[in-house]
Amino acid sequence: MRQAARSVEIAELAVRWRDAGVVGFDIAGPEAGYRPTRHLDAFSLLHRENFHVTIHAGESFGLPSIWEAIQVCGAERLGHGLRIIDDITVDDAGVVHLGRLAAFVRDSRIALELCPTSNVHTGGVARFEDHPIDLLRRLRFRVTLNTDNRLMSGVSMSSEFAALDATFGIGLGEMEWLTINALKSSFLPFDQRLRLINEVVKPGYAHIRAQELQVAVGPA
Repeated sequence: MRQAARSVEIAELAVRWRDAGVVGFDIAGPEAGYRPTRHLDAFSLLHRENFHVTIHAGESFGLPSIWEAIQVCGAERLGHGLRIIDDITVDDAGVVHLGRLAAFVRDSRIALELCPTSNVHTGGVARFEDHPIDLLRRLRFRVTLNTDNRLMSGVSMSSEFAALDATFGIGLGEMEWLTINALKSSFLPFDQRLRLINEVVKPGYAHIRAQELQVAVGPA
């Protein structure tokens, strides 16, 4: 937790147990007043050890939190990253313009761990319909869909996918894309990620499509 002073201790523990299932390090908790750079010693240790880092940034605080997390602390993924939308504008002609930070995030394929329902509950956005996940996915940021806190928000991955489809009409193709994004940005070894994508995710979605087609066509 970013308001605590134990990040170096926890980073050392993470590295110590890396061969027993620990795959990455994160800081979470309140952003305002607790900048990522407060934990720079921990992140420096982790980078020296070639260890993976994700940082909660850009949920309740703005672009400076995201910039610090990426450019100073070396985050490979952003917990939420919601406020990257503040660096994106749409002009009167409907043309989208990315600021330098937004462009860097997209070009570098830094994963955004977006949590729409939770963001509504915490006041990050007023309504699900207002969530920037739709624009960010259409702009092809490395968008992933997440629950954040299943217990407090009363959600599951299935309910988040259903809500995203009901609100933005994403369909199975985009659901598969979001799922593959999550695996591409996971901290598993590359060969394991590839195997899960090719042997689990793609066949799984193909099976769902076949079932939908059978229902649409009817029994032979």
